[in-house]
Amino acid sequence: MTDDNQSEEPRTDGTGIVPPDDETPTWRERKERTTGLSRLTYEYFERSRREDQNLRQESDYVERDVLAFPTWPHELVRNLALTSFFVGMIIFLAATLPPHLGDPANPSVTPSIILPDWYLYWSFGLLKLGPLNPELAILGGEKLLADRTYGVLANVVVVGFIAIVPFLNKGSARRPVEQPFWASVGVMGVVFAFTISAYSAKNLIPLDPHLLFDLTFLLPPLMGALAYPLLKSMREGYMYDLNRRYYKLRPPK
Repeated sequence: MTDDNQSEEPRTDGTGIVPPDDETPTWRERKERTTGLSRLTYEYFERSRREDQNLRQESDYVERDVLAFPTWPHELVRNLALTSFFVGMIIFLAATLPPHLGDPANPSVTPSIILPDWYLYWSFGLLKLGPLNPELAILGGEKLLADRTYGVLANVVVVGFIAIVPFLNKGSARRPVEQPFWASVGVMGVVFAFTISAYSAKNLIPLDPHLLFDLTFLLPPLMGALAYPLLKSMREGYMYDLNRRYYKLRPPK
């Protein structure tokens, strides 16, 4: 039982999942490698930790001084200088280019174009998905839900999907190239946020509203489909270069 557990532990003697520099893998060997980057990263840092621990045990000297600059006056003076510069630029721009104040709002007249703040354009665009609200023949061609209710439900679905994605993807990847699928899902989400925001301001965009509506839902999957093979093709070269860089920093013993 003990031997089986020890055999499953990652090896840190240079004979693990990546060969040393003098044994450069062939293209076929690199293509057949299926071990993930997380296992390689663990092996690298575990080796680094053991080497540092061995050095501390073999030596009676521990370096305690850290090379840095003192907070006063070096860091504080530098930060004050940068802060004063940017505050001065803001005051200068506010004095030379004051914002234009339009006519006061007339409460008895409804504006022709009503838009929320820019960071809520995507939510406002979801409220305009009336063309997607189905008309049921069983109800005499009437809609089951009002367009406003349908838009609110669309907001709930989108926000719920964004909230559940971290629970669906529990990987340890930190870069898009490490998980091309979830990276392409993120690309689709970002593109959809831009397209639905543009659709919310369709009165200001010089495009046919029907074409803009079609692009709102066609561009996100198209960009996601392009991002996935691109990241997938970059994955092998990225992992190989990273592996080689790890072993150049700390060559195997």
